[in-house]
Amino acid sequence: MSDKRQRARIQGSWAKQLPKQPRPTGIMPNNPQPNAANPAPGSWGFGPQRTFEFHKPTKSIRDVPPEKVIEQAGDHEISHGPSGVSRLRLLPGFLPPEEADWMFSKLLAELPWSQKTNYRQGETYEEPRLTCWYGELPYTYARSTMEANTQWHPLLLTLCEAVQRASGHRFNSLLCNLYRDGHDSIGWHSDDEASLGAKPTIASLSLGDTRVFSLRKHPPLEENGDYTYVERIRVPLSHGTLLLMEGATQDDWQHQVAKEYHDRGPRINLTFRTIYEEPEGHRPGTKLRFTAKQP
Repeated sequence: MSDKRQRARIQGSWAKQLPKQPRPTGIMPNNPQPNAANPAPGSWGFGPQRTFEFHKPTKSIRDVPPEKVIEQAGDHEISHGPSGVSRLRLLPGFLPPEEADWMFSKLLAELPWSQKTNYRQGETYEEPRLTCWYGELPYTYARSTMEANTQWHPLLLTLCEAVQRASGHRFNSLLCNLYRDGHDSIGWHSDDEASLGAKPTIASLSLGDTRVFSLRKHPPLEENGDYTYVERIRVPLSHGTLLLMEGATQDDWQHQVAKEYHDRGPRINLTFRTIYEEPEGHRPGTKLRFTAKQP
């Protein structure tokens, strides 16, 4: 190999030469095109950095109120509104544990428990719990009626008298609920049927496993039925506890016992109330005047 050929090979002359690129017009030699080593102003290189300003959102961000828990005995005023004062009265240990154990076993075995069929939007559904009703008058809710039943179990009469002495209220009816396990429940509702009268007092006596009794306040009209930002309350109801809902609670609040996916045993809930009889000849659209019947 000649010296000339060897020098050409070493200098890379055998490789194909790239064509020369024409110089773009409008860019002068003293104003080279931006590249990685010479970034354009305002890029993420080493040139001048962009600045950002924080603007508050035009729509305010609302916080969901924290859920309140009530566990202490006593009277608890939960709201004041145009409807009046809403009040809960909590009496844990209303029944001594040994008495509560005996009463729970007896009522579980001896009451005529059955599953009620309700109606919603033209369709039927079975309540996810068992119930029975006592009172001289029938009771209608969820478009289904429980017929009058004057054959009170003797133990229920004794409990009714004890609840009346403790609460200062008179009751003539009783709705019994049996939650067989954590999957039994009752959805959001208010005990505001016309037959209960204005601002009814409901006394709830719990026997058996502890379940959480939840309340949520009705939203204001401008919320269009949205319960996202309303006040909420949790009340754990343990064996032998008495809870009274008084004042405007049924007007301004809803309550429920939600399903639970923990291992829960059976619970009996005795809800004492007063049912009023509509007088004969009542004309629709006029104010009702009821007469209460005692058990």
